[in-house]
Amino acid sequence: MPGGGFFPGCVNKLDPRAGDRISDAMKLFALFALLAAAAAAQTQIIPLYPGAAPGSEAWTHSESEEVGPKDDIRRVSNVVKPVLIPYLPTAGRANGTAMIVAPGGGFRIMAIDHEGHEVARWLNSLGVAAFVLKYRVMRTGDEASKDQSVMAERRKQAIAMGVADGEEAVRLVRRRAAEWKINPQRIGIMGFSAGGWVTVGVTLTADPAARPNFSAPIYPAVQPELTIPAGAPPLFLVHADDDTTVPPSKTSVRLYNAYKDAKLPVEMHIYSKGGHGFGMRKKNLPVDTWTDRLREWLDVQGLLKPAQ
Repeated sequence: MPGGGFFPGCVNKLDPRAGDRISDAMKLFALFALLAAAAAAQTQIIPLYPGAAPGSEAWTHSESEEVGPKDDIRRVSNVVKPVLIPYLPTAGRANGTAMIVAPGGGFRIMAIDHEGHEVARWLNSLGVAAFVLKYRVMRTGDEASKDQSVMAERRKQAIAMGVADGEEAVRLVRRRAAEWKINPQRIGIMGFSAGGWVTVGVTLTADPAARPNFSAPIYPAVQPELTIPAGAPPLFLVHADDDTTVPPSKTSVRLYNAYKDAKLPVEMHIYSKGGHGFGMRKKNLPVDTWTDRLREWLDVQGLLKPAQ
């Protein structure tokens, strides 16, 4: 074969540069292989349940996603099969702490990137293992979804299933903690808006096996009735004062006060501006620093130090 090639048997021995080309090609191939392996590791999907999720066994519609039309937010809808998507930090950075991340979207959709995957990657930078939770949401887009009474019932059902999926996510991560080199007593959950509702529901569950060790509801929708169990974990809250979708006075502030009444540890940050749904998106406002406050809180809790 004239000229150089990608395999030693195809080298033209008269070309002194052929060996260099082979070396460069092999390095490039190895780099692509490493990148593909890393991508595969981060896109592994773990079903929450061994079979159909309890309560939605008869669902036959299909999950879908779209972007726009008025923005670049990727929305996942019609989630039938709840899953966890793991993001594991490198071995040299991992500290044994894990966080389940529940995106928001009103139980209709999930803002899967700026309230999910981008959060997980940021947590990895702290050495925290992250698990993006795709919990079940209400069915949309069919003829019946035009009926408000049908949608009200679907929403009610999805809310209950979302919390159940969050509880199962905690159980699953705790069961498999050794596999992922996680301390089973350092498993937290955080969520945004509707994902905040899921987070609060899981945080206040009566089942200790499904209860996280720490919790961070971010501009959460909050249950109208709050019962704080004696074993409720430390709580970190973030909200914007100008949030008209989920006003903090009716949600985060109530939860903060309930924790204070129960004499449990809680920290809250309310920014004057930021609106609703900012997630990891920058607004050139002080609210952009909420992740710094969360990092500091995690550090104070001892969650960023290597687990013993």
